[in-house]
Amino acid sequence: MSEIIITTGEAVPGKSVAEILGVVKGNTVRARNLGRDIGAGLKNLIGGEIKTYSEMTSQSREEAFNRMVNEAVKLKADAIIGMKFMTSMVMAGASEMLAYGTAVKLK
Repeated sequence: MSEIIITTGEAVPGKSVAEILGVVKGNTVRARNLGRDIGAGLKNLIGGEIKTYSEMTSQSREEAFNRMVNEAVKLKADAIIGMKFMTSMVMAGASEMLAYGTAVKLK
């Protein structure tokens, strides 16, 4: 099986969409922890990157992305177009990372 093409664009250069299979998505919800919050509070006082939050966000993005791709694989998609990330607060201290796009067959 060849790799799925993933683009934030609405088209794949040199290809045309033969069929729209539907919206595919992947998400994860992550909660902060007390240890990270204490470190983040201290970093907020002196400034700079809060690496534990950067790492948590990166891991969340990767997990949501992989879940979206897995959904497209199940549909036997050739590509995902219009791919985007979105985040939202689910409750105090927890947020969702969502990856979504349109799964398509190419010709």
